[in-house]
Amino acid sequence: MREIQVFIDTEEIAEFFFHELVKRGYVPSEEELEEIADITFEYLVEKSIIDEEDEDE
Repeated sequence: MREIQVFIDTEEIAEFFFHELVKRGYVPSEEELEEIADITFEYLVEKSIIDEEDEDE
């Protein structure tokens, strides 16, 4: 299997969840969205879907 580079931006995740939740009738706070984005990122790392790297690398 070949390796590809994927860049995950938690701000982009938060924006995605905001739009999806609003479509479903929910209006989350900015703090809630940041938490959801962080949890999503941690889930992807835990499931080995992505590897966490420092931005300096």
